[in-house]
Amino acid sequence: MLLPINDDNPLEGITHAYVTWALIAANVIIFVLVQHGYRAEIDIASAFGFGAIPAVVTHAAVLPAEYARLPAELTLVTYMFLHGGWMHLAGNMAFLWVFGDNVEDALGHARFLAFYLICGVVGGLAYAYAVPDSAAPLVGASAGISGLVGAYLMLHPNVRIWVLVFLRVPLRIPAIWPLGAWIAFQLWSVIGSGDQDTAWWAHIGGLLTGAVLIVVMRRKGVPLWVLTRDGTPEQHPPI
Repeated sequence: MLLPINDDNPLEGITHAYVTWALIAANVIIFVLVQHGYRAEIDIASAFGFGAIPAVVTHAAVLPAEYARLPAELTLVTYMFLHGGWMHLAGNMAFLWVFGDNVEDALGHARFLAFYLICGVVGGLAYAYAVPDSAAPLVGASAGISGLVGAYLMLHPNVRIWVLVFLRVPLRIPAIWPLGAWIAFQLWSVIGSGDQDTAWWAHIGGLLTGAVLIVVMRRKGVPLWVLTRDGTPEQHPPI
């Protein structure tokens, strides 16, 4: 309903968001070359070989030999670079494009990569232990992206961002409104929607992890919960 497309939030601690760009490139390249995303069908072998399967992660089951390419622990990283279709990929990459650079700015390049991967791993574990007997592979960057949402909201709740309402109407509003609505939707989906096709617990796990990690991992001097009257970002003090 509310797809972010841009934010008015300049970088201050880094000149370019190299890690964010590399993550976007890796997701797109893997989708096209490894998952054969140019085909209409999803590559089942890739999903089972590199996706995080809850029953395998929790050691409740073992993958057939033809699919078991990696230890279960490693699939908690590789699943983050697989997607179920172009729309799944595009939605996640839009969030990464809009919010990743400023979170990378607050953390620095190396810590941002660690932050993103940790959010994805914890989100994957949250989902695996929420449905420990499931044999359906978890794929997608959503847990890592959820971590970015949690971190961005902790850093820049009042920065104005452009969103597409129903993918059609552009609207510029403070980040706290679309991100708050996104969080409320995740909570509602976990509690009451009954939708089993989306890994809502992975989103919640990544979100909470990102909100906590940004407090302890951010660069010295980077403030939290910056609020300004006009919605523009407050300049960070010199470091």
